[in-house]
Amino acid sequence: MSRAKRKLDHIQYALTDKQSGMTGFDDVLIVHQSLPDCAVDDVSLHSEVGGLILSSPFFINAMTGGGGEKTSEINASLARAAKETGIALSVGSQMSAIKDKQERHTYEVVRKENPDGLIFGNIGSEATVAQAIEAAEMIEADALQIHLNVIQELAMPEGDRDFNGALERIGRIADELPIPVIVKETGFGISSEAAQKLNQTSVAAIDAGGYGGTNFSSIENNRQERKKSFFNEWGIPTAASIVETASVTSKSVLSSGGIHQSSDVLKSLILGASAAGIAGLFLKILTEQGEMKLIEEIINFQEDLMMMMTALGCRSVSELHRVPVVIKGNLYHWLSVRGLNPELLSVRS
Repeated sequence: MSRAKRKLDHIQYALTDKQSGMTGFDDVLIVHQSLPDCAVDDVSLHSEVGGLILSSPFFINAMTGGGGEKTSEINASLARAAKETGIALSVGSQMSAIKDKQERHTYEVVRKENPDGLIFGNIGSEATVAQAIEAAEMIEADALQIHLNVIQELAMPEGDRDFNGALERIGRIADELPIPVIVKETGFGISSEAAQKLNQTSVAAIDAGGYGGTNFSSIENNRQERKKSFFNEWGIPTAASIVETASVTSKSVLSSGGIHQSSDVLKSLILGASAAGIAGLFLKILTEQGEMKLIEEIINFQEDLMMMMTALGCRSVSELHRVPVVIKGNLYHWLSVRGLNPELLSVRS
């Protein structure tokens, strides 16, 4: 099967595959503040990620590219929506275009449609420094995501089987590129152990990329007869992965994986993220309801966040990191046995 055909299959399966929803956000209860001493006009949604200033603390996360005209159309629509609403945008893995120059236009379209916006490039951890530079230059990227997708590759019949040297390659790329490098998981979560290893490099941010959203193991299993179903429930829930990552790093932390509503963004920020990436939800709205509906939904998210931040008395995203929350259920158990003291989250101010 060609890489382009596989990209199109991924889109179709991502739209139809049932997500588990087991992100852990339902186990996060926000402590209400009756005297917020704040007005909506006081609130700023600006957030800093790896030295970049985002106008909103959420962005359109990596989805697609490299699948011919269909993926070019999707990326063009996403870029226009990002331009209209002022949010950042990441393209999908650019390895397709690096290996097949005819696919470059499916990525380059985002910069043509959004010439002044914040755009993130995307490559895999198998990439060389030269390939990373090529990916960044292809779309004049403001930052570069390096995705970690060990489970997807293992579940994929034609996927990689050797992951030696990934940390070393990431470190070299982060040292050589003149733009921030973001390391992101693709739906199976960053552990504190992995975050500590990334702390040894010059990467600017870590995207937790937790379990509970688009499940690439399930997607790959849908493409084959002998299924590796043992990977379908493999991973760290998104909420747990944010705390795991934030507990050991001073780098910017990002959240992704099953972000379906504005309150998921808010809880991500409260748990320690500086911004949240949204992919599956936005793709579904775009393909089923169109570009204008996607723009409307992004604006709704922005307005919702301003309302909720006002209710909590938080004028900035950084102030959300001090909001008390009560952790219950499976998330409480996870954080407790991992030595992350969930009780401390309930008494901060």
